[in-house]
Amino acid sequence: MGAGGRPGTAQESSPPVRPADRHGRGLAYLFAVFAGARIYLLIDEDQGFAAAPRQRLDAAYALYQTAGDFQGIVYLSCAALFVAWFFRTRRNTGLPAPDRFRRGPGWAIGGRLIPLANFWLPYRIAVDMWGAATPLPADGEPYRASIWPVNLWWGLLVSSTLFGQYAASRYESAETLMEIRAAVMQYMAADALDTAAAVAGVYFAVRLTSRHWLKATASSPYGE
Repeated sequence: MGAGGRPGTAQESSPPVRPADRHGRGLAYLFAVFAGARIYLLIDEDQGFAAAPRQRLDAAYALYQTAGDFQGIVYLSCAALFVAWFFRTRRNTGLPAPDRFRRGPGWAIGGRLIPLANFWLPYRIAVDMWGAATPLPADGEPYRASIWPVNLWWGLLVSSTLFGQYAASRYESAETLMEIRAAVMQYMAADALDTAAAVAGVYFAVRLTSRHWLKATASSPYGE
């Protein structure tokens, strides 16, 4: 799995396998970036030679593999929680405003399982939920809320997904140390995009939950 040969000589190596689904959260990203940076720094930029003994490069590969496995585990947990929240929020926001939705609550989950459509359907459902949580009209004028939190979250999510797939293909096809070095840098950039998407997703979830709660409280006969 590591690079063969002695330090200071040109060498080729196949990169360690990364899990197909690399999206993690929080510390998983930092762990992956740290592990990727170790490989990046151990390969000489000018000559494409190993700048450290093979044992250190193999250890860096092993750490990178562990980071990828950790990301996969964290992703599955976070994805399950987010999808559960997304479905529940779709159902709750649809109760007082069923006319704001084009599709039933089941699409909050099913829309993610349809190839290609999963790049669009969850976004449309999120926009509908955001609109359903819009405050009630005041003084005869409807309140038009900006949907930039939805656009920011979804734009970063799609960008990180597509760039992550590109980085994965480059990493898996890398043969020389310089190709591995370049692919690792692309993976770290993809992890940075994933981190930004995760932060934007949390912001979107908090804002949407708050807006829905405020609207439900305002329309309740027991509200202030």
